[in-house]
Amino acid sequence: MTTSRLNKVIGALDAGQHVFATFSAADTASAIELSNSDYDAVVFEMEHKPWDVNALRDSFQYLLNRRRVHEADSLAPDVTPIVRIPVNGAEKAQWHAKQALDLGAFGIIWPHVSTVEEARNAVAACRYPRLPDAPRHEPAGLRGDGPHAATRYWGISNIEYYARADVWPLAPDGEILVGLMIEDQLGIENLPDILDQVPGIGLILVGEGDMSQELGIPRQYEHPRLLECKRRILDICGERGVAVGHPHVTADNVERVLDDGYRFLMSAPVRTYPGLHKARELTGRG
Repeated sequence: MTTSRLNKVIGALDAGQHVFATFSAADTASAIELSNSDYDAVVFEMEHKPWDVNALRDSFQYLLNRRRVHEADSLAPDVTPIVRIPVNGAEKAQWHAKQALDLGAFGIIWPHVSTVEEARNAVAACRYPRLPDAPRHEPAGLRGDGPHAATRYWGISNIEYYARADVWPLAPDGEILVGLMIEDQLGIENLPDILDQVPGIGLILVGEGDMSQELGIPRQYEHPRLLECKRRILDICGERGVAVGHPHVTADNVERVLDDGYRFLMSAPVRTYPGLHKARELTGRG
């Protein structure tokens, strides 16, 4: 069994490919369902859902599909678990990221990052400290040491975990993805400096919901003002080779999303009930 690349999202982005992901609540039923899906990753949603580390831990475990891991001849989970934490960038909290990573998360999505200082804190919180003369020292790591659950989940030793649990692309072999959500005009204005001054950012996710609120056009995703904001983000990231994520991909907009240049595509799973629908139709209650 090989241990080449454990984070499928980083592997795809590093190869210039697209990534297919979704948001999900941290619950075992959803994790089991997603373990049999064709998603590359799931972002467990804990910004607008309760912060429940026990539910998150259980969801990680139920997300593992042993047959798929075996057939792939790799320790990498078939669906990569990432966590969107509750705190906004300006709050500069680090403990949510630490706890999610300590459980085995392969990435952290930080909501509402608007400044260089907030971005630097986000990356630093996902890195272990090292001496100032060590290679790739900045942003200086702030993560506390307690990876025992993570090493079990990743299937590697503590020593190997320390070597691999760094942020990509700052560390080319790093397995931790740091994603920042740009959700306001200040974030767009500062995005060039954020990407130029803070190494280790692997993904920018457009927060079009909150951005539309700020613009006074709540959830009007096709409004010209919002489309212009998203275009600016795509252009800034495109010039620097940083992948951009779209949070609301549907069958109706996916072609344009791809044409626009998004590489991290988030689409919601849809449950269908064909037996129920057919029965209601046949009984005249459709």
